[in-house]
Amino acid sequence: MTQFQIAVIVGSLRQDSFNKKLATALPKLSPPEFTFKQVRISDLPLYNQDDDEHQAASVVRLKSEITAAHGLLFVTPEYNRSMPGVLKNALDHASRPYGDSAWAGKPAGVLGVSVGAIGTAMAQQHLRNVLAYLNVPTLGQPEAFIQVKEGLFDPDGCFGEGSRKFFQSWMDLYVAWIRKHAA
Repeated sequence: MTQFQIAVIVGSLRQDSFNKKLATALPKLSPPEFTFKQVRISDLPLYNQDDDEHQAASVVRLKSEITAAHGLLFVTPEYNRSMPGVLKNALDHASRPYGDSAWAGKPAGVLGVSVGAIGTAMAQQHLRNVLAYLNVPTLGQPEAFIQVKEGLFDPDGCFGEGSRKFFQSWMDLYVAWIRKHAA
């Protein structure tokens, strides 16, 4: 049986982040041959092209973890109608130096959760634009613009009864997407 390693990139640094909760709950819905690892982005320096020839150890680690993965899962909040700066910083670091992108060709899923009525629709769209440029094939449907409401998560950190069916469907399509691109 083939094992699939998935790098999970959470665009929030907040300790009690809803998106971290989402990124932790989703893998519980995956088949056993899928392993999800949240990749650390909080220790990356601000991207500076002058550092491309001598990347920081944290950048080298990030690129190594992305390269080793069979697929990507981006879980992002929305800040000021876009993706958070920490996520854009990670995208820039792992795509450099030019021509040496760790992202290229890695299939991805994108989703996010927010207290706002439109979830993270704008952040996801901006992220998808960047991923398209970075040659990251991204699962298009179903879109997942999730609003935090009572019962989204249960006390154990799993999905609540009202949301589990949607997320299981999303995960099933994501798993098929990764398998398709890994073949």
